[in-house]
Formats: sequence, C-alpha cells, structure tokens
Amino acid sequence: MAAVPAPERPTIPLGDDLGWALGVLFRAYAKASAAALEGVPGGPRGYQVLATSVRDTPGTQLALAHQLGVDRTVMTYLLDDLEKAGLVTRQPDPADRRARRIVATDQGRELLRELDERLCAVEAHLLEALPEAEQGTFRALLQRLAGHANSADPLHNTCQAVAELAT
Repeated sequence: MAAVPAPERPTIPLGDDLGWALGVLFRAYAKASAAALEGVPGGPRGYQVLATSVRDTPGTQLALAHQLGVDRTVMTYLLDDLEKAGLVTRQPDPADRRARRIVATDQGRELLRELDERLCAVEAHLLEALPEAEQGTFRALLQRLAGHANSADPLHNTCQAVAELAT
C-alpha cells in the first residue's frame, strides 16, 4: 500500500510582512464585528456611543463627539437614531442648560450587554488559533503598540482616519 503524503501547510503570502498580517486581521475583525453589531443604529459608531454612555460618566454631546473622534454634525444624526431606537436620552446638563448629557436607557444597557457578548465571541473566534496564555500576551502587546503609535500620531477624528485608509 502506498503512503499517503501529508497535507501541505498552506503558504501564507507575505507571511513576514507586518502590514499584510495587520490588514488580514483587521479585515476579519471588521467583518465579524459588523455582523455582530448588525441592527444597531450607526453600527460600530452607535455601539461606541452606547458603550461610552453606559461605562463613563454621562458626558455632553460635544464632549462625547470629541472623545470618540466623531464630527459633531455626524454625532447629532447618530444620537437622533439612537434616541429614536430608545437606547439613549439627551438630558439637560445641570451645569450648562445649553448642553445635553447623553444617558443610556435601560433598553440601551440591556442591548449593550448583548452586544458585548457577541463581540467577545467574535474576539474568541479570531484569537482561537492562539493558546489562551498567548491570547493575553497578544492583547497586551497590541495595546502597548497601539498606545505608542497613538502617542506619536494621535487620532483626533476617526472619520478622517478611515477616509485616509480608503485612499
């Protein structure tokens, strides 16, 4: 009986190219997280607004736009959609009656719990090729690199950054 040859390991094009590897990983994460956030008004941006309104002290609409790097006009439309869906409310700021604080509703808090579970599943799937200990190491190293890169070239407007990547 003839020996069956072992299957070849798939070759990885540009396997030693950091840009290629980061691009593949980002594309996989973006695609899977977009599916996990399907139906959320504003998609990933809507999720970020909801998460910030739950996890941080309720901030003003303008402060939230600056914190997330979203144009204030875009933020207005985004908040309109989130408010219409019953996920956040705009409440007068006691310190400045012209400003509005963004506060998550109970429905928004519940949705955020569900979305966080979905995103954890996305991350687990994406990192499943690594042993658990290496997953923690990868996350820590990635955070360190991201912090260093952001301090050298701070991201002030995520909309602009995405537009620059698309060109």
